[in-house]
Amino acid sequence: MDIKVLLIEDEAGIRLLMRKIIEKTPGFIVVGECEEGKEGLRVFNKLKPDVVFLDIQLKEGSGLDCAKEIADIEPKTKIIFATAHCEYMPEAFSVYAFDYLVKPFNVERVTHTLERIKALQEPDQATSMDKIVRYEKGLEKLLVKGKESMSFVNINDIILVQREDSNTVIYTQKDAFTTSASLTEVEEKLDPDQFIRSHKSYIINLSQITKISPYGRWTYIVKFKDLDKDALITGEKYEEIKKMFL
Repeated sequence: MDIKVLLIEDEAGIRLLMRKIIEKTPGFIVVGECEEGKEGLRVFNKLKPDVVFLDIQLKEGSGLDCAKEIADIEPKTKIIFATAHCEYMPEAFSVYAFDYLVKPFNVERVTHTLERIKALQEPDQATSMDKIVRYEKGLEKLLVKGKESMSFVNINDIILVQREDSNTVIYTQKDAFTTSASLTEVEEKLDPDQFIRSHKSYIINLSQITKISPYGRWTYIVKFKDLDKDALITGEKYEEIKKMFL
């Protein structure tokens, strides 16, 4: 299945160039083009692309603000900023951009980014790790309130908590619980020795990690032993976890 790409760029010439580069790369398809942020968010919600090429300075709206909303809807979207200015890189880092391209584009540079994205789609054969942190914390439970129900989740069963479609979803091996509570509200109720806020959109259970691999320029991806989902982790948090095992 082709990797779906959305272009949010207010210069028609740049969009045409990006489309030609992307569609000459096997395995990618451009599913939409937009000139400004609000339209880009509407199209993103409709098409759910895997990758978004996004200009920072748009005629209407801010590319950075648009990226933040996209990341809140679907954190794993690979956002690639494209701008004529390098001074926005720290802000791009704050929303965990997959890459940062400076205009005028070097075709090989864009192709290299696309090839890295394609490589991440390949099946991962590794499923275990030598050292796994384990904690025994008793039978504490987390109360998750729904619209018409309450669920009691054993905290030790929680593997992953993430932002998803503007909600917070708590994953165990067998179930998923959706709540309107913020990620921070959930984080405050979890043991910091067992759970870590790996990324602005994810909380992970350290005892469930099986592998951490490079994902983007500043980001890594986390695999779990009892859950067929993954999470993102920043370079800073990755270094923190490395120190736990040394």
